[in-house]
Amino acid sequence: MTDFAPLLEDIEARLDGYRQRGLKMFATSSFQTNSVVLLHLLSRFGRDVPVIFLNTGFHFPETLAFRDDLAERFGLTIRAVASPIPRSQQRDASGRLLFASDPDYCCHLNKVLPMEPVLAENDVWINGVRASQSSVRKAMKVEQPAAHGTFRYHPLLGWDSQMVHQYLSDNDLPRHPLEAQGYFTVGCRPCTRKLDAEALYDERTGRWFGLKKTECGLHTDLGGSS
Repeated sequence: MTDFAPLLEDIEARLDGYRQRGLKMFATSSFQTNSVVLLHLLSRFGRDVPVIFLNTGFHFPETLAFRDDLAERFGLTIRAVASPIPRSQQRDASGRLLFASDPDYCCHLNKVLPMEPVLAENDVWINGVRASQSSVRKAMKVEQPAAHGTFRYHPLLGWDSQMVHQYLSDNDLPRHPLEAQGYFTVGCRPCTRKLDAEALYDERTGRWFGLKKTECGLHTDLGGSS
């Protein structure tokens, strides 16, 4: 069993330190089960920190409902941002939507582009990536440079899935409604699928299934791998 007290003390101290330095903070969340821990921590130590939700237009309705429930439950300020490119224009030369023909470019338009102005307005980007989730995230540091002169803070980087589930249980926190249906990671509807839990080889197998793709670009293109 994990003793969370020293971990939470460190998170609270870092957030207080950023405030004392006059740094402007924001957090991002995909509002799936793994996101709940960071959101709960913000409700305890960072209610002044706005949470950015990248509204791609392809989310499950259950995710949107879960987002609204968590915002009310935790008293958080949620700010939705979207791509400057309308979905109707997100097609390839043959007219196919980009998520079907070029998922990397689809992610660039819907996740990377709308984050650029957010980064330009802030100093500290707080997000809940964990090293155990993928090889890309394993190479990250608790604090590291990001685009536009900002830096990223990963308070949960050293947490594994067992710690996440213990924290959720200890604090009687809710889980994404699709998890019970076999969705162990939840992103955009076209790029997310159900999986048998015994078939999982990492926590993000259900995203972009069958493709050599594990990241949307937020944690690579915007300074996540440095």
